Amino acid sequence: MTVQASNLESEHLPDPTGSPDGDLSKVAGQSPTRLAIGRFRRDRLSMISFVVVVTYMLAAIAAPFLVKFGVLDPFSFNNDLIDPNTGGLPIGKYGGISWDHPLGVEPGTGRDLLSRIWYGITFSLVIALSATAIAIVLGTVLGIIAGFTGGWVDSIIGRAIDLTLSFPQTLMLLALSSLAIEFITDDLHIPAGDVANAFYVIVVLGLFGWPGIARLMRGQVLSVREREFVDAALLIGASRRRIYFKEILPNLWAPLLVTFTLTMPVYVSAEAALSYLNVGIKPPTPTLGNVLRSSILYSSADFIFFFAPAFLIMVIVVSFNLLGDGIRDALDPKASR
Repeated sequence: MTVQASNLESEHLPDPTGSPDGDLSKVAGQSPTRLAIGRFRRDRLSMISFVVVVTYMLAAIAAPFLVKFGVLDPFSFNNDLIDPNTGGLPIGKYGGISWDHPLGVEPGTGRDLLSRIWYGITFSLVIALSATAIAIVLGTVLGIIAGFTGGWVDSIIGRAIDLTLSFPQTLMLLALSSLAIEFITDDLHIPAGDVANAFYVIVVLGLFGWPGIARLMRGQVLSVREREFVDAALLIGASRRRIYFKEILPNLWAPLLVTFTLTMPVYVSAEAALSYLNVGIKPPTPTLGNVLRSSILYSSADFIFFFAPAFLIMVIVVSFNLLGDGIRDALDPKASR
């Protein structure tokens, strides 16, 4: 009876190797990284999300070159494609869709909608990626210091996290926008306009985004600092800097990778929300956020103009979140989505 019960229990235990048939011989000698990659590749939903994210990145990189060589034209007005008698709505069905304008044209201006959305991906990616980098760097460094050092240093960083989280981020963005942008242009000598506005959004999102990451990293470091290699580094007299960035940081790459894929979509959505509140890059320079903001006035008269940027933002955000879930599950085979 004991042997039978043991066999029944083993049938329901998760396979730590990730092998679909549980054959240990197929994974013998493989590193944990290769096992995680194998588990990730067997997840169809994660692979589809990965393809969408890579396509998004490549499209953002290619857009400036396509604009430079005239393939995309997000700025030229086409007054002959809009009807002034209807308030500037595109001529024809479905927002003026044609072979020359696959998504139609922008009401009121006649600018090519596909070009504006595609070019807007680049600016949205730059803002989201830069803000994510600032938040992750600050959160990781402060989390490592707090978790490893402990004591009064940990207390000060903890109170700084609480203080940052207590501020209403959206209200701070709105209240400080004019004053901060004036400081950026006058004192930091950053060009006014789109550059200053983007710089302001990036810095504020990054500075308000690090506390959650710092808490996560601190919790990870509390476990890693008890490992033997950290004790060995202390015994040989290694500096704090070496322990932080040579011993501890390489063991945090898995949660950092998941954190990155979950933070990026938050800032893609944040850029769209801030554009709606008139904070960020202003037209005619396109971003996904300000294109969507401009389309709200035509949501019923020109549904394609409203639907296209909204659907793209939704696809990007969902794909990044699913990718993060897939990476987390691949790195932890005992977890279930």
